Amino acid sequence: MTLQSPRIYIYKITFDEVLYYYYGVHKEKKFDEYYMGSPITHKWMWDFYTPKKQILEVFPFTDEDWLEANLVEDRLIKPFYNTDKWCLNESCGGIVSLDVRRKTGKKVGEKSYELKFGLFGRTPEKIIEDRKKSGSIVGKITGKNHKENGTGVFGRTKEQKIEDGKKGAQRAKELGVGIFAMTAEELSQAGKKSGISSIPKEERIENSKKGGKIVSSQMWECCETGFVANAGNLARYQRARGIDTSKRKRIS
Repeated sequence: MTLQSPRIYIYKITFDEVLYYYYGVHKEKKFDEYYMGSPITHKWMWDFYTPKKQILEVFPFTDEDWLEANLVEDRLIKPFYNTDKWCLNESCGGIVSLDVRRKTGKKVGEKSYELKFGLFGRTPEKIIEDRKKSGSIVGKITGKNHKENGTGVFGRTKEQKIEDGKKGAQRAKELGVGIFAMTAEELSQAGKKSGISSIPKEERIENSKKGGKIVSSQMWECCETGFVANAGNLARYQRARGIDTSKRKRIS
């Protein structure tokens, strides 16, 4: 390398009017060419204020030294990067600054909104549906893990659960929420809706038939006479003989 050969050097830019500064590395195309840095985010400062360049270290003009110069630049910037408000460098070792990431994220979000990409390409109904699905999946996985590990609600004894229920009911009563926020008429209406009246007539009839078959198939024995019959016939038998109908035992 001669005195007039292109150089690789690390430089620092400062400004006459403000305390901001900028570190960089440059590979010349010709010796001592005019070069005052290549800022992007803060380029306006170079136009508005008066920049001055100071060459800090010169390296031989080789590929290996170009890589070395970049490593030295990173080490030089690192102590001030993202910590000193006067440092204008927006990247260090391939890592982009928080400020640039925020600005980039904002631009991406605005562009996605404009083009209806990603989240902005879904209708409110679709977003709600997706949230329900993900919530259901997460809930099942979490519940399974708690059950297997004996944690959460599965880690509490029966007595602790009862006590929790009492405390919850007492707290609801104090705050006047839930069932305690309902009027007598609302409670009555809710009871009717949740009771047998909420079951369709056909279903109630079918349930009654099933229940009747089950009861009629059960056999009972009179404890005093040993007479065996279903519940209804045994009751009639005992009443006819003045026997207490509670004196019976189920045998099948």
